[in-house]
Amino acid sequence: MKLPLSWIREFVDVTASAEEIGTLMGVRGLALEGLEPHGEDVVMDFDVTANRPDCMSVIGIAREIATAYKLPLINPPKGGHHENSRGDADVTIEAPDLCGRYVAAVADVTVGPSPKWVQDRLTMCGVRPISNIVDITNYVMLETGQPMHAFDLAKMRGGRIIARRAKAGETMTTLDGKKRTLTPDMLVIADAECAEDIGGVMGGANSEITNSTKRIVFEAAYFTPAQIRSTSRKLGLKTEASMRFERGADRTAPARAMARALELLEKIAGGKPEGTITDVYPAPYQPRTMRLDRAHIGGLLGMNVPDAEVERILKSLGFELRKSQAPSPKSLDGWDVIPPPWRVDMHREVDLIEEVGRHYGFEHLPTTFPGVEQAPPPSDPRIMRDRRVRTALLGMGFSEAITFAFIEAAAAEKFLGSQPSVALANPLSEKFAVMRPSLLPGLVDVLSHNRRHGRPDVRVFEIGTRFTPAGETRGAAFAWMGLGTPDHWSGTRRPVDFSDIKGVVEQLAVLASVDVAFTEADRTYLVRGRAASILVNGQVVGVLGQLAPEIGEARDLPAGSEIYVAELDLDAVTASAPLETRRATTLPRYPFVIRDVSILVANTLSADTVRGTIRSAAPDTLIQVREFDRYEGKGIPDGKVSLSFRLTFQSLDRTLTDEEVQAAMQRIIDALTRELEAVQR
Repeated sequence: MKLPLSWIREFVDVTASAEEIGTLMGVRGLALEGLEPHGEDVVMDFDVTANRPDCMSVIGIAREIATAYKLPLINPPKGGHHENSRGDADVTIEAPDLCGRYVAAVADVTVGPSPKWVQDRLTMCGVRPISNIVDITNYVMLETGQPMHAFDLAKMRGGRIIARRAKAGETMTTLDGKKRTLTPDMLVIADAECAEDIGGVMGGANSEITNSTKRIVFEAAYFTPAQIRSTSRKLGLKTEASMRFERGADRTAPARAMARALELLEKIAGGKPEGTITDVYPAPYQPRTMRLDRAHIGGLLGMNVPDAEVERILKSLGFELRKSQAPSPKSLDGWDVIPPPWRVDMHREVDLIEEVGRHYGFEHLPTTFPGVEQAPPPSDPRIMRDRRVRTALLGMGFSEAITFAFIEAAAAEKFLGSQPSVALANPLSEKFAVMRPSLLPGLVDVLSHNRRHGRPDVRVFEIGTRFTPAGETRGAAFAWMGLGTPDHWSGTRRPVDFSDIKGVVEQLAVLASVDVAFTEADRTYLVRGRAASILVNGQVVGVLGQLAPEIGEARDLPAGSEIYVAELDLDAVTASAPLETRRATTLPRYPFVIRDVSILVANTLSADTVRGTIRSAAPDTLIQVREFDRYEGKGIPDGKVSLSFRLTFQSLDRTLTDEEVQAAMQRIIDALTRELEAVQR
């Protein structure tokens, strides 16, 4: 928000320099983005947050400066109280839910250039001077914060002004020369026949002020913020007026702005108002009273603010105060406060306390710690779960990525499965059209970004939320591209393979204290034969495998790149092994015994099936089964494969004897022979 300092000083007699003002206002909640010298003047560029539309004006900024410097506001806007007056302009509001007030005045004018001082001020604020009439509307908007518009009355058919909803398919050409198609949820200002203005956004070219204009109608109105936001977004049309209306305008400002516009009309344009002002106001503004308790101020801010300062600050900002008695004997008395109509951000008592705190000065806060009155509630166990998964993946050499929850529809399509995507009703762009059904599309983009920047070996993971029509789930996904082992003098380099990504999943299973199994999976985004479903207690909790090459190539990854990915449903894993049931155990005191066994089985059997048979036949003393060799070739019959397993036995309460271990091994071999037709080698 750019404003010249000289204009601000017309409303507050502050002698401080622009730099000093900017520094003080920064700690009062209005950051100064920059200062621009302009002759003898200085343009101050304030960063006004979306909840403070009252500061998008000279008077609003002056009011803040006056409060900060304990100065009175000079010549505050007065007058303009014409509520529900029927003047010379023929105004009708047919959509009071979209247009809550409409003030209009007719005037005879001579259109020409504005005085230099008006043009200079508009230019310093970033507004292009056009003509004296249009410049008046812009000048009043910048000064008071109330947008205005001017119509050529001769071009308004029937001399009527109607605030109504647009008709389905209705079109009009706006001042920027573009033809707009309107919808019934948009407000238009129309004459007796057609729309002449998109209410609160932009005027129409048909009723534009020109040098031949002789009679005009000034407009100042209140429009519903939500409707302005919706219209501006749908039309892709952002204006100075819409930025003010969509944040919440002052319902009482139109009449004051009209009075100021007519004053400037006579002063700089030689125009003359005709008749009286029309003010159509279906539901006048009703101020509401808020309670401010003195004890709550100190309790929330952590410092005591004198009553005199509380009253000075709030009154200087435009609030009305009166002392009131406390609602109960346990608390001190306070104030009944009526916020000014331009402070649309005032909703609760804490909002009032914030105003007191920021203008009293947060620098006055004492350096003390608050007392702890009760123990903090326990945190969600899922937070610790995610933290443990994150720590484990970082320890395995992965880097964490954080990607957008909104992705392209085309990127999501391959990962949807049988469910439809969750589309956004009003996306910012096509790149953010749907909610992600999986974390993997974002990680593929991260790999692509790293590859383009010269990093061929990348391991990344993300812990986040996935979205489906059935609801949200928390997941962990990781992707691995490039080398499976780093370069080292002790060995040769090799690319990442299926076993590497499977090993990561197995390590996470150990962390979660669950036993995982793997079965063949069929996913459109994974290479057939190099994909597996991850099972816990027979339930699918994730998937892993090689990413389909066409998906990588579509995201600008080199053809032939082998990328391995995995994704786990953390909520499903936690349901199988609740975090609160896990307990640490003591280290075993008794030695373990290792036995190796090699068998011949059909090459169509999976190693997981063999391991399952071993575990089902073994006693409780079998604590680990690990496959360490697989061989097909010379000496092995066709259709067979040689598998070698290392079995570890251990008891928690005694030393195992050779006889016990040998009996367990015989039970295992008998089960393999009986159930899988295995042959011991």
